[in-house]
Amino acid sequence: MITIFISLILLHCSKGTAGDSGVVQEPFLWKVKESSAVLSCTHNKGAAYYVMYWYRQRPGETIRLTVITTAQREPDFGEVDKDKFEPDKRNAESGCLMVKDLEPEDTAIYFCSVSQHSVLAGGWRVLYKIILYMKDQH
Repeated sequence: MITIFISLILLHCSKGTAGDSGVVQEPFLWKVKESSAVLSCTHNKGAAYYVMYWYRQRPGETIRLTVITTAQREPDFGEVDKDKFEPDKRNAESGCLMVKDLEPEDTAIYFCSVSQHSVLAGGWRVLYKIILYMKDQH
């Protein structure tokens, strides 16, 4: 059986929080192939940081924007398969990204960041990164 292992590695970890970002996450999730993974992102920067960015970096590739979300607008996808990802952004300080039908090519580091507006000209930071990879389980 092949199992997908998702490890949430918080930047500047300290007992489950990412520095002063207020992020609290479970350290591990186990998923099986063809299932879905829900990646959560929460911050305490305030309601002014309402734009959430999700990025993906596959092994050997550069980081790429997956989707930009706000609670007020439809998601703005990068050059990805929109059927593969389902973002959920109901308020300024939290959001989720569902990665559907997990396959080996979903192996990547997934990043979440927030901004006060939809221009990446400062005011954003990576809250945490999510590593998704396949593990052969015998």
